[in-house]
Amino acid sequence: MNKTFTRLACILFLLIGTMKMGFAQTTSISGIVSDKLTNETLPGVAITVKGKTIGTSTNSEGRFNLSTSEKTPFTVVITYIGYKTIEQEIAGSVSNLEIKMESQSILGQEVVVAASRTPERILESPVSIERFGLAAIRETASASFYDALNNLKGVEMSAQSLTFKSINTRGFNANGNTRFNQYIDGMDNQAPGLNFAVGNIIGISELDLDNVELLPGASSALYGAGGINGTMLMTSKDPYTSQGVSFSLKSGINHVNDPLQGSAPFKEAGVRVAKAWNKFAFKTSFSFLEADDWQAANNTNFDRTSRTVKSGNRSSDPNYDGINVYGDEVNSNMRNVANSVQSATNAGVAAATGGAIPNIIGMITAGLPVTSTPAQIGAFLGNFPAALRPTIQNLIPFNFGLRAGLIPDQSVSRTGYNEQNLVDYNTKSIKTSTSLHYKLSNTVQAVLQANWGTGTSVYTGSDRYSLRNFSIGQYKLELKGQDFMVRGYTTQEHSGDSYISSILGSYINEASKASTTWFPQYVGNYVGARSAGAPDAQAHALARTAADVGRFQPGSPQFEAAKNTIKNTNISSGLGARFNDKTNLYHYEGMYNFTGALKEAFELQVGASYRRYDLNSAGTIFDDLNREINIDEYGAFVQMGKKLADAFKLSFSGRYDKNENFEGRFTPRITGVYTVAPNNNIRLSYQTGYRNPTTQNQYIDLSVGGGSTRLIGGLPESLVKYNLYGNKPYTDVSYRSFLASASAGAANPALLKTYTFTPGGVKPESVKAYELGYKGLLGSNVLVDAYGYYNTYSDFITAVEVFQQNGTSFTKFGVPVNAEGKVTSYGTALGIDYLIGKYNLSGNISYNNIGDIPVTYVNDFNTPKVRYNLGISNRNIVKNVGMNVSYRWQDSFYWTSSFASGDVPSFGTVDAQVNLKIPSVNGMIKIGASDLLNKYYVTSYGNPEMGGMYYVGFTFNQ
Repeated sequence: MNKTFTRLACILFLLIGTMKMGFAQTTSISGIVSDKLTNETLPGVAITVKGKTIGTSTNSEGRFNLSTSEKTPFTVVITYIGYKTIEQEIAGSVSNLEIKMESQSILGQEVVVAASRTPERILESPVSIERFGLAAIRETASASFYDALNNLKGVEMSAQSLTFKSINTRGFNANGNTRFNQYIDGMDNQAPGLNFAVGNIIGISELDLDNVELLPGASSALYGAGGINGTMLMTSKDPYTSQGVSFSLKSGINHVNDPLQGSAPFKEAGVRVAKAWNKFAFKTSFSFLEADDWQAANNTNFDRTSRTVKSGNRSSDPNYDGINVYGDEVNSNMRNVANSVQSATNAGVAAATGGAIPNIIGMITAGLPVTSTPAQIGAFLGNFPAALRPTIQNLIPFNFGLRAGLIPDQSVSRTGYNEQNLVDYNTKSIKTSTSLHYKLSNTVQAVLQANWGTGTSVYTGSDRYSLRNFSIGQYKLELKGQDFMVRGYTTQEHSGDSYISSILGSYINEASKASTTWFPQYVGNYVGARSAGAPDAQAHALARTAADVGRFQPGSPQFEAAKNTIKNTNISSGLGARFNDKTNLYHYEGMYNFTGALKEAFELQVGASYRRYDLNSAGTIFDDLNREINIDEYGAFVQMGKKLADAFKLSFSGRYDKNENFEGRFTPRITGVYTVAPNNNIRLSYQTGYRNPTTQNQYIDLSVGGGSTRLIGGLPESLVKYNLYGNKPYTDVSYRSFLASASAGAANPALLKTYTFTPGGVKPESVKAYELGYKGLLGSNVLVDAYGYYNTYSDFITAVEVFQQNGTSFTKFGVPVNAEGKVTSYGTALGIDYLIGKYNLSGNISYNNIGDIPVTYVNDFNTPKVRYNLGISNRNIVKNVGMNVSYRWQDSFYWTSSFASGDVPSFGTVDAQVNLKIPSVNGMIKIGASDLLNKYYVTSYGNPEMGGMYYVGFTFNQ
């Protein structure tokens, strides 16, 4: 990290040294801004010098002061959400300037940056874009602005816990979405060890958020690897134009009528301080959230071999494996257990007698019929030394059971623990951000920024991960001007006390009684019960009860002691569930806009970037226990645009990227915008995108599912490490057929079919995306936005589960691979905003579907075909009182992931809020609810059901 900032500091000082710094006479402007109709003063109005980064904002009384060395005359621009922008020429210093602002409709007037990396009206964006501005942030009915993003057109969300939510657009949703990029103030917000953003747990404070821009669809041509299905940019407030002290308090309850627990409080608080002088400015923000998390309690029986739901529960299925039950992933075949006991005992007796009794199994088989009475068994045992009799007596039931056919070809699983007994549901989130700003000139600014956060949450990957006290820090040094930007930043990840729930459950079982003891006890007691005439189901129940004697009960001192030891011991030791990830990311990039230098003959931007992933998990996630792993990436892009006549603008973007483990990629984008009438535009685009296999796709080496599966990277070196090229594994389909034949009494090895991995291993996936859209104003009070898209994916990154045979046992591996053939998806969306007087009626509907898919591809489209949102809002129903109500509905769909697969039912939910503005203290009281009707729903299979959250909050000077 020190090297990062040493290099950046050198660059900055060189740039500063070459900058011409002139001194001019200072011009001072002061005044007051108010509403033209009501004469009420307006706090938070932005006053900026046109074309410059110089500016300030009004205080709680609507007053402002601005000093600048800008040469007169110049123009100041006065902007405020919901009001017409005013431009006023300044010829010299002036005091007591009175500015009257007139309210207006702002439909279609927003300015966006993300679509072209340069400011443009949202109506003229060359690709689909959604924007969430200050007014929407302040007046959202959801518990947070991040939750409210779900109401944007085409946006969906997978919620693994109260604070861990993954955003997605246009299909292929995931719990941790590696196909969607998230940036905060230009910094990639991903956790480097995961390659996706951890929701907004370690993100941006709502008080400091200025706007959100979201690009559905591919965006690699401008933003590089990732973002194959979308990119979101969150921008914080400028301390020069948003000054003063702000704070917010929010308190509420959730878990109302929750069958898993009683109602519980949640609380949230935040503060922001910003101050600017002539050239220097700073800001700092802090936010805190604490709550009881939603609990996952899907106890549906799951077949991890076929990855499908199966019938039965713990009482009816001896091999029960509950989705949110952990430790029951460990199982054994009863006949295999009996044979193992026989083999081990036979070897033990032979060793104890020096070979005098080489085959005790044969002696029992020859000397004792399965109908032998206790007296006959006693007489038989009398032939052996007293020290051996208990061992031989323990062997007899297994021998009898196999000979009499009493032991079924049935797998049994250990008794697991429910998730709520293992996972930390004490959710918290602490976020802080501080930045220092210095103006080197009227248009050039240096920024030093530090964002840091810590939290406790739950994440669903291939397992349920209890993220305890993890932290992420992002530290940036940036120099930016009107036409250029150069920045460097680092992301420092620390997993804290995080652990894997299934491993914890399995190891608590092992601590109470080793599986090498538990399974023989189960089989032995089952045989005894069956021999006594008990039916099969009763025999299984008696066997489990006997084997579970001494099992640590949740909440007991023994359970808690084992739990604390295991969850605080690293996975790499073979004794713990804790992962110890300190993976870091280092990123450098620069961009220059030549458009001004070219006299605006055409638009031209160029940029380049370099990135390094520094993997540090101490062998608890990656294959880095005894070596250092770094991954280097670099890339460059160019974008050109030209307006042809007044009605058509054409632009081209192209980017080349190279990851050291894969071949380089070129991703072009071509867009056209045709103005059919003022404020009415048709857009057409061809975009491409790609994403590299994640750091885990490349280098993971981790046991999950209670030890039942080993996840490994898809690079050739990982496949060589486990000899998957030489000792070819079997496909999961053929392995299941083999097991079925064994259960029928005649195992048929001919059913096993080998799986062949490609010599080069996994490689990047790519997409070609076509879109046709329209956005326009119909009159001044109706905004329409519609689009249709068609995507074609190549080398889609999926995963296979294979079974490698070593002797008589099989090892299950999960390996990322590329699907053969192409995967297609398509969809359309329509959004309408309609202003009727003071009311804003809004609605949008989206349709997404997947086309024909290769037989080798596991369908994880994970997206409802139909989603729609309806909303009504009024910022001023009566004086100082506003409201906002939104309804969201989505269709049912089938969810597939490495953790679990199953049906997600359709649901609809209502969010609502009413607010009271208090101008005298520049504050606002808001009373609201997410899921007002408290209808519990789940967004993705295996994750918790969520219900209503009811809150009251106060915000000062937002």
